[in-house]
Amino acid sequence: MADQGLTQKTIIMTTKTIELLAADLNREGGVHCPSPLSKMEVWDTHPKVFLNIANAEDHRVRCPYCGTEFQLKAGEHVGGHH
Repeated sequence: MADQGLTQKTIIMTTKTIELLAADLNREGGVHCPSPLSKMEVWDTHPKVFLNIANAEDHRVRCPYCGTEFQLKAGEHVGGHH
């Protein structure tokens, strides 16, 4: 069969990890992506999504659009102040 001139494109998501302080989280215990913390430019953004870090087992979440990973910095605590 002759080549139809079609090419297969592969989408490669690069993983960028952003460490967050508890103060970086909103009052629901999460962050939005794209976030100013991820330093995404206007041209490479995607729809805004809420990522709930407080409810994640290891306080780490990944954006389903761009693959950016947000994690709570070691020693930081989400929730009540004791």
